[in-house]
Amino acid sequence: MPYILLFVLGCIGFSISYIGLNVPYIQQLDQTILRLMSLHRTDFFDHITIALSYIGGLPVMLLLCGIWCLQQAYVKKYANIVLIGVSLLGASAVGWILKYYIHRPRPEAVYQMVQTYGASFPSAHSIYAAVLAGLIIFIFFRHRQAKFFIGFACLWCLSMGISRVYVGAHFATDVLAGWSIGLLWVSLMRYLLSKYMLNMNKLFLDKNLNEVE
Repeated sequence: MPYILLFVLGCIGFSISYIGLNVPYIQQLDQTILRLMSLHRTDFFDHITIALSYIGGLPVMLLLCGIWCLQQAYVKKYANIVLIGVSLLGASAVGWILKYYIHRPRPEAVYQMVQTYGASFPSAHSIYAAVLAGLIIFIFFRHRQAKFFIGFACLWCLSMGISRVYVGAHFATDVLAGWSIGLLWVSLMRYLLSKYMLNMNKLFLDKNLNEVE
């Protein structure tokens, strides 16, 4: 199942990023990546990454997921509504709690191209992007255009994460942690919801069998 793969990837990614907070070599690598990206900025990518910073924030994500939930309600996919809601809100809460407790400083102001809020670790934008990507993968996994949706989800997730380093809002390990948290959380919610639906179907079937007897 895809949620097992995403869960494993999330565990590996978060472990690497969290350990990296206390490993000088990884911290130095963070700084090197940040400096390299800042030295290779162009007007074209500046406009794109700044736009992604606004589009990928929580207000827009809540709006997009709200519209998606209305669409799912229209087609009577109520389980998907629950999955979308608990995935985005739950992962966001986990991310901001970690920001508060770890309280990693942001990159130096000289690198920052956008206004930032809260601590650096993990990247909230990357969490939202990973959650949205995971939701798209799970909901459209058996769709006839699944490859298109999965490709878009991966491109969106990667673009959002890379843009956060490009604009100087985060270090690379912040982004890796954000991706990992998003994938972990949405995979866990997908698994729990699947188990719940399976148990409910079993109870419904048992009840019908008892009525027949």
